Amino acid sequence: MPNLRFAAPKEKRVAVITGGARGIGGASALRIAEEGRDIVIADILEEEAVGLVKEIEQMGQRALFIKTDVTDFAAVQSMVNQTVETFGRLDILVCCAGILGLEAPFHEQSVEQFDKVMRINIYGVYHAHQAAIPHMLAQGWGRCVTISSGARNGGTNVVPYGVSKGAVFSFIGALGNAYPKQGVFVNGVEPGRALTEMVVPRFSAEFLANPGTPVGRYSDAEELAEVIEFLCSERNTYTTGAVWSVKGGTG
Repeated sequence: MPNLRFAAPKEKRVAVITGGARGIGGASALRIAEEGRDIVIADILEEEAVGLVKEIEQMGQRALFIKTDVTDFAAVQSMVNQTVETFGRLDILVCCAGILGLEAPFHEQSVEQFDKVMRINIYGVYHAHQAAIPHMLAQGWGRCVTISSGARNGGTNVVPYGVSKGAVFSFIGALGNAYPKQGVFVNGVEPGRALTEMVVPRFSAEFLANPGTPVGRYSDAEELAEVIEFLCSERNTYTTGAVWSVKGGTG
């Protein structure tokens, strides 16, 4: 580790990744495991999660899949309790569980659709932090990262999604300033578009190959995972309450 005088010693920490079965969550689980962390995949996608657990175990790390509906606080609390019972600690939380929802004009978006998106994208984040942060405060160290989106600035055909990500942005700012003196940092990462299951099916191959970003392409999930891993590490000694833009130069 670099000579960072405020860095905690690197330990065999434990990370919970919601939505960790695939996409940015899956890439983050693998990248964090590479740093010697044990991993809990909290997701509803059992087949993908079980495959990822095996991959992490082949790296020499312990890993566990806990089927978790993030909209259900009792389920999230149970997942966190099981994590602590199994591994003895919880140090890192990465919230990647989220849905885009219906792409349609506002007047075609039902209240039920709005509620579904909000319950997964912001209630799920709220539930996870509510359950995890007390453990981090008790041990005097913790790192949390949540995925935001530029849609928070106004996505015309994804109003519920944009509103949910605006709430996530505010949530990160509030919690990021709440606990840093107790050693708990809360941050976010805001991708442009990453080549994941949420993005690739929605666009033509020609558009995906030349999307008009300053870098000239969209990101791989692994590129987002590099940033997420840093923010979750002991090397992050001074970043909290921030949402890092990882958009290939689009601001």
